[in-house]
Amino acid sequence: MQIPVFTVDAFTSRPFSGNPAAVCLLENDLDEDLHQKIAAEMNLSETAFIRKLKPGDDFTKSSCFRLRWFTPANEVPLCGHATLASAAVLFHVQKNTNSVLTFVTLSGELKARQVKDHIVLDLPLYTAYPQVIFFCLHVLHQAAVGDMVVQDVRYSPDTKKLLVRLSDTYGRSVLEDLKVSAQRFLSAEKTGKVKGLILTVKGNSSGKGHDFYSRYFAPWYGVLEDPVTGSAHAVLSSYWSEQLGKKEMLAFQCSRRGGELKISVRSDGRVDIAGQTAVVLKGNLTF
Repeated sequence: MQIPVFTVDAFTSRPFSGNPAAVCLLENDLDEDLHQKIAAEMNLSETAFIRKLKPGDDFTKSSCFRLRWFTPANEVPLCGHATLASAAVLFHVQKNTNSVLTFVTLSGELKARQVKDHIVLDLPLYTAYPQVIFFCLHVLHQAAVGDMVVQDVRYSPDTKKLLVRLSDTYGRSVLEDLKVSAQRFLSAEKTGKVKGLILTVKGNSSGKGHDFYSRYFAPWYGVLEDPVTGSAHAVLSSYWSEQLGKKEMLAFQCSRRGGELKISVRSDGRVDIAGQTAVVLKGNLTF
């Protein structure tokens, strides 16, 4: 069997930055266990599988596809950067002729469209609520930031993400330089309540710079630090829109690779997240 596979760097225009995702094009159903085996083989934070919905569908002409995402360890309910990468493969490699693509996923229908040199994703918007710090969550955020001053802690029950906002006295460089041992999070949080931890700081929203910065860790899914994370920004967008009183924002996830996201919070409870992509590998899986 041969399966076309691509590696796409998402939320960047430059190869070898942003967040890499593998994208596989499936003509037919794949044995269930092979999804996870392929994701482990690709060994990226996410491997996306695009499958035709009907035998007569075409990757160039059809507008609706099934989409699933796998880390090297688990299937996940939502992945923004691998959705961006999937849309890039269909738009830029397969030359799909549709203006809007629809993906049927575990998080419902997600849409992607091209706007100039960006691809815009239509994603759910998730609220993060003020959190009474239970002991396990206190231990977790202490494991992340130690004795640094924390300004706010929120929890998103829909995504099981914990958002920790550092003091506004800290800037981007402090977040970038923070030494985090994500492996320690596994011993700090074993209840299943948290599946991802977001660290964030306020940006320079008064000028033309980034409105906020973040880093994201998900060792519970086998990803110690994810370089640029669309699903985390589905939470961050809601939080920072409320905090800053803005609907249009520019964000930067300051991992070692780094990536930029354009955000537009909509009135219908969803968010448009736009990014650029770079296709860096084309090939076939053979087995």
